[in-house]
Amino acid sequence: MDIHSDNYKIAALSNQEDAVEIIRRAEDALSNLTGNNSVTLIAYEKNGGNDSKE
Repeated sequence: MDIHSDNYKIAALSNQEDAVEIIRRAEDALSNLTGNNSVTLIAYEKNGGNDSKE
């Protein structure tokens, strides 16, 4: 799968163990709900470091 956007990039979550653990728990919960054991969530962040919500 090729996911591309000029507005967002994959978020770097190194040194953010709490965020990574939340994502892992969400993946597990979705796997349990759907019966699909290969659920993967991807964290994105806006390019340019703009924290505004759109």
